[in-house]
Amino acid sequence: MIFKVPGKPQGKARARTGYNPKVGKVTSYTPGKTVLYENYIKACYMQTTDVMFDHEEPLSVCINACFEPTKSTSKKQRKRMLNGEVLPTKKPDVDNIVKAVLDALNGLAYKDDTQVINVTANKIYGERAFTEVTIVSIEK
Repeated sequence: MIFKVPGKPQGKARARTGYNPKVGKVTSYTPGKTVLYENYIKACYMQTTDVMFDHEEPLSVCINACFEPTKSTSKKQRKRMLNGEVLPTKKPDVDNIVKAVLDALNGLAYKDDTQVINVTANKIYGERAFTEVTIVSIEK
């Protein structure tokens, strides 16, 4: 199962904590930008397929996060980036990208991300920004 999430890859932001006057106590919440991105990942998945892996099935996930060089990048540097000579050592961190993708697919592609026993993730440069996710079942 392979699907793409068009647009700049985003990482999962840390949970925020603050006083909630409605409940009268301090609560933690996921930032709105992260919630929107995870919902976008879900929508992209659902447009591609409605497959849900069996709840006991071990899975392997490969995530390729592709970033566009900025507009201000020189032609020479842009060419080096697109040829893989310069790699994207910038934010978001690869582990936060993985966390956003895996959490978004909980209950949709698989029952829980505890089923994922192998993860491969890469950050690369390309003409267009996107995140490509491949999920495969691992034979027991």
